[in-house]
Amino acid sequence: MGLTAAGYNRQQNLGPWGFTLQDCARKMNKTLTTLFALAVACGTAVSYAQEVQGDVKAGEQKTAMCIGCHGIVGYQSSFPEVHKVPKISGQSAGYIASALHAYQKGDRKHPTMRGIAISLTDQDIADLSAYYAQHGKTTAELPAKPAREPSTQVAALLQKGACVSCHGDNFAKPIDPSYPHIAGQHADYLFVALKSYKTEKNPHVGRNNGVMAGVAGQFSNAELKALASYIGKVDGDLQVVPQSRFR
Repeated sequence: MGLTAAGYNRQQNLGPWGFTLQDCARKMNKTLTTLFALAVACGTAVSYAQEVQGDVKAGEQKTAMCIGCHGIVGYQSSFPEVHKVPKISGQSAGYIASALHAYQKGDRKHPTMRGIAISLTDQDIADLSAYYAQHGKTTAELPAKPAREPSTQVAALLQKGACVSCHGDNFAKPIDPSYPHIAGQHADYLFVALKSYKTEKNPHVGRNNGVMAGVAGQFSNAELKALASYIGKVDGDLQVVPQSRFR
């Protein structure tokens, strides 16, 4: 009577899949080595990106692709719907860099911004971020609490979303450099941005961010619009500083 496959494997000191335990160990070691190498490579890339220091003067010379939209007061985008382009003068350098990298990777979907972002090196991004962080910035200290009180409805929405826990006092002192200042940002832009975190499985529109997806997903679009309207009226340090296209 012939041996079964399982019996043959036992007789030959093979595992249940037909190869020795030593083979299993070698395969596992190879897999772990590959994973370790990938982890080191990724960690090195992230570390390099974090170590790139921005140069304000260099950044000023690289704004040609930015000023055509962000350097014009009242300029509007028509994608994915009509809204003012965001104020970026006075924005956190860490946030600008984070946003540009997200456009590069496709985590933020916007054809124009992706086209611009993929043309930039890590150094370009660091330089532009450093430049716009100080561009038009004043020495005026913002209050810890917004001077404009929210309505009862909006106050409840702000508490539900725990907005100040990340964006900080007055929505202008984020707890992490990669988080944006949002006080005084254009309300229509904020509304479009918030809705984009709720968009799923759309190759052309949306933003992949687990934290903000969880926050925005709690609210109806009408509630997001109410939040954006209030935050847009809060005094902040974001500006649109007119810039000449000719240098």
